[in-house]
Amino acid sequence: MLKKYNLWQLLLVSALSAIFVIYPDITWLPFELKWLGNADKTSHIVFFLFRYTFFIGLIFILITSNLRYLKNFSYKKRLGYSILISVFAYALYGAISFLAFTKVRHFGSLVLFQFFIVSVLSSLMGHIVMLYSEKRKKEKQIKELTLQHLQSRYDALTNQINPHFFFNSLNGLTSLIRKKNDEITLAYVDKLSDVFRYILQSDKKGLVSLAEELSFVDSFRYMMEVRFANKLEYHINVDSSKLASSLPVLSILPLLDNVVVHNMIDSDHKMVIDIYLNEQNELVVSSPIYPKLSAPLTNGTGLKNLESRFLLLMSKPIKVENDGIKFTVYLPLK
Repeated sequence: MLKKYNLWQLLLVSALSAIFVIYPDITWLPFELKWLGNADKTSHIVFFLFRYTFFIGLIFILITSNLRYLKNFSYKKRLGYSILISVFAYALYGAISFLAFTKVRHFGSLVLFQFFIVSVLSSLMGHIVMLYSEKRKKEKQIKELTLQHLQSRYDALTNQINPHFFFNSLNGLTSLIRKKNDEITLAYVDKLSDVFRYILQSDKKGLVSLAEELSFVDSFRYMMEVRFANKLEYHINVDSSKLASSLPVLSILPLLDNVVVHNMIDSDHKMVIDIYLNEQNELVVSSPIYPKLSAPLTNGTGLKNLESRFLLLMSKPIKVENDGIKFTVYLPLK
């Protein structure tokens, strides 16, 4: 707290607090001066200013002590030390008053009560600051733990993508090697390296721009179009002004991969995947449904994984539509 508030701010707080403490003296001052002579009035005003200044100094010392030296103490200990300091201050106040202001009433129950109030309020202020600081510290720790937990969950979800895609890609490469078309095979390997570079770097990213995702899709598209000859096409229609929008990294990959896993793609079942933006600023990935004769061996985590990542990073769910003819997924953008 002392780092946050400078000396003048603490003195201002002390001055305002001192006004509150001696408020009864302020209200009675005009009535007391009314019955005094000119010489006594001057002495009384000087004594009043001395009392006010003394309380400012005492409050400043107590606040500083509570914020700096007693910051880890319980309220009882704070109050005890504050009262002890106030007792010494009261003795000093009495000695100065007795020696310097011989014609002025120096002591009384009100003065003693004011010293006690100063002790209580200063201790209470220090205790409240301590509780507030501890609350902020715990909130910071909770926030850090929450972020760490979310990051670990996100990393676990992202890691589920890589093995699935890895084996599918190797199958495509194996097929090309068997056909002994070196030029296409080399281009495929080049695109495959771009794809895997993006995937390997994804663990360092949370949200990426739509432009980055579509650049990745371009490399992936080449691999899939080579793998399936002319039986698989991608139609991408995205306004360039929307390319700065954000979404979780590797959002499109599981959708494109699922099309290959769950559908027949051959001369009789030409697959056309549409990727576009709708009026709700959602990225839409849509494809016809050509179900395989036998259900694919999959654990069904692809869409659940994607849903979890959008909820973690975007606090928004994805939408899935399946009317038996087309399978469409809507990805919200940020």
